[in-house]
Amino acid sequence: MKRVLALLVGCLLPWFAMAQITLSSYDSVDVTLSGRVIDAATRQPLVGSTIYIQQISLQTQSGADGRFQFVNLLAGDYLVRISHVGYGTVTEYIELGESQNQEFALTRDNLTTKEVLVTATRANEKTGTTYSNVSKEEIQSRNFGQDLPYLLENTPSLVTNSDAGAGVGYTGLRIRGSDITRINVTVNGIPVNDAESHGVFFVNMPDFASSLQDVQIQRGVGTSSNGPGAFGASLNLQTQDASQEAYARTDNAFGSYNTWKNNVQFGTGLLGGKFAVDGRLSRVSSDGYIDRATSDLKSFYVSGSYYGAKDFLKLVVFGGKEITYQAWNGVDEETLKTNRTFNSAGTDYGSTEIPYDNEVDDYQQNHYQLHYGHSFSPQWTLNGALHYTRGFGFYEQFKVNEKFANYNIPVADGSTVKRTDLVRQKWLDNHFYGTTFSLQYQGLGRLSATLGGGWNRYAGDHYGEVIWAQYASTIRPNHRYYENDAQKTDFNVYGKVNLAVTDQLGLFTDLQVRTVDYKIDGFDDDRRDVTTRADYAFFNPKAGITYNITNNHNLYASVAVGNREPTRSDFTDRPANDVAKPERLVDWEAGYRFNQSLGQVAGQSLLFRSDLTYFYMDYKDQLVLTGQLNDVGTALRTNIPESYRTGVELSGNLFIGEFVDVTTNLSFSRNRIKQFTEVLPIDYNPEDVVVNEYDETTIAYSPSVVTSSQIQVRPLTGLRVAFQYKTVSEQFLDNTASQNRRLSPYGIGDAHVFYTFKPVSWMKEVEVGLLVNNVFNKEYEANGYTFTELYDGDPNRYDYNYYFPQAPRNFLAQVSLRF
Repeated sequence: MKRVLALLVGCLLPWFAMAQITLSSYDSVDVTLSGRVIDAATRQPLVGSTIYIQQISLQTQSGADGRFQFVNLLAGDYLVRISHVGYGTVTEYIELGESQNQEFALTRDNLTTKEVLVTATRANEKTGTTYSNVSKEEIQSRNFGQDLPYLLENTPSLVTNSDAGAGVGYTGLRIRGSDITRINVTVNGIPVNDAESHGVFFVNMPDFASSLQDVQIQRGVGTSSNGPGAFGASLNLQTQDASQEAYARTDNAFGSYNTWKNNVQFGTGLLGGKFAVDGRLSRVSSDGYIDRATSDLKSFYVSGSYYGAKDFLKLVVFGGKEITYQAWNGVDEETLKTNRTFNSAGTDYGSTEIPYDNEVDDYQQNHYQLHYGHSFSPQWTLNGALHYTRGFGFYEQFKVNEKFANYNIPVADGSTVKRTDLVRQKWLDNHFYGTTFSLQYQGLGRLSATLGGGWNRYAGDHYGEVIWAQYASTIRPNHRYYENDAQKTDFNVYGKVNLAVTDQLGLFTDLQVRTVDYKIDGFDDDRRDVTTRADYAFFNPKAGITYNITNNHNLYASVAVGNREPTRSDFTDRPANDVAKPERLVDWEAGYRFNQSLGQVAGQSLLFRSDLTYFYMDYKDQLVLTGQLNDVGTALRTNIPESYRTGVELSGNLFIGEFVDVTTNLSFSRNRIKQFTEVLPIDYNPEDVVVNEYDETTIAYSPSVVTSSQIQVRPLTGLRVAFQYKTVSEQFLDNTASQNRRLSPYGIGDAHVFYTFKPVSWMKEVEVGLLVNNVFNKEYEANGYTFTELYDGDPNRYDYNYYFPQAPRNFLAQVSLRF
């Protein structure tokens, strides 16, 4: 209990500091900077322009008449940056000795790739949506080769895990207790969630973070976007903007468990004011913390852009190839006490227990995107995209004493041999393609609107082959023992409108219609017929309201409805008489945003930002995890009639000049199933069961408290030192809230050190970095699963818990050369 209280006090220190600083410094704050942002050609006001004061990291937006205001500033010299979608950014140096009112005229700009690609699906202060933006600099500060989830850890309500234990290979994340299958992920507005599993496997996109411009995380339903409906959050990934100048860079990292990261990046800069090419090649490898949990990952990224007077065309191609030794079995509860790195994968080798050396997952995925944008006028912009994703690969396993019948292997005439050792591969061969579009109106008055949508088609083949068998003379190599194919068509259209009723009051509405057609034909790996036909039509309305008390104080509230179809395993891994239902969520969000300059202390400008969010996510027929896995490690789920998540998210950021940044995120939630029915078969007989009823039980994998605090200091020019501490409360492995089936709470600290310098005139800079994970050497498990067995005549319940241990103290060191 003392540790918990100490942690909470530590997390709230920035808030106490803010209160003290505010009281001591307001007497000397009496300068106001106000102004108006206009179109240089038409002289019309530009609504929603961003005005940013660099030294104190203070930001606001222009109102319906293009006007803005900063109050309570200290007299001094400020660098002010003014930007607007579709216009060139203006930066001015202002000597603010007394209150000033200035006019800023922006010129239409053709080099606007970022805004053209993602504006339609991103949230802002006008949409009444709960969101966090993660900048390129923040991403790079942790990018030593670990997967993207680990680079986003310092955002509210986010929890990560790693099969191999060290953040390389198969990794996952949960936001507000929802896993990646319930988080909508897009790259440049293009959906990347797997059409069938709804998951995103970042192992197929190694080092993708090196090619990102920024990330926006929308928690809850969020705004309408392309792809499966968001039931926990949305991740909107934006690839890097074209650079005005040519550049080259290489990052090279090495660390614990023989982990390596090497990449080369380059850009031509803007050639002739119209063309630009950017690229990257990467390799990441690791032995993993868990035994044999090796990863060999390769990836590439290339983009080519053309910028005309009113048009732009951008081709983005990226892909990845991964070979990882399987580590998805976890470690059983008893073995965990004596051997935390144990890996059972590949050890099913009779009595010899010699690991099979090719028990691997081998998959390649390439993405192709073609984006086109046309500006009809300063108000009207059309964006369209074509995309194609090609994925193919398998995982391989050695199996002992398998029945011929399970693999469609005929028994030879006169033979009594009906079992064999064998090696099997399970293949996935798929195509995903489609188009997205958005027509945007950015009014010079109080109205802005977007009409958008997308059509996407998935075609995937699932099949298994026996590539070797000890006793199977009746079959040929690569004997195919099961096969099924799936097709899915996803169409959506949405309309969004922002209306500034007054300079303070704004209204937002977002209406989406989405249809899904899903088909499966054939037999699964257990020889069951998994033929499926499912059609859905969903209506997803959203509405919000914002109120600006001042430019620095903002209130918002929203309600959003989301509907989502079941995943493939919800159909194929359930009993025939238990039909999966679609889910429905009504998400209520309300929040308060606060940005305030707090004057100066010891000559340093102070800025405090905070976000306070309340949410209530009301589910009907939510598909919740049972705690069990199928034979390929996919979590099994069941529909729950009524359930909810509710809580508070609190974020605070204190900036002390350019020397100290303190960030705190606190998330408190209650995640409940109103009534849960647990059905346990006896001797695996679905007709002979024990039924247990639970009221108001906790949803599995849903921690009630998640905190993350970071302090970063810059004691010397070029030197940055940061420390982050994250805590996660207990999580249950199933929906019974049993203390016998849970993940223990944990708290871990990570430290970063960076030093940047310029050794020679022809080099831009060299950056040396060190990342130490789990500084306090904590033993903890971030994920797990469970299953239960009951036996006829035995009244006892047998729970089998498996865990995914995470690495103890480990490090990664990196050297980056920039030209």
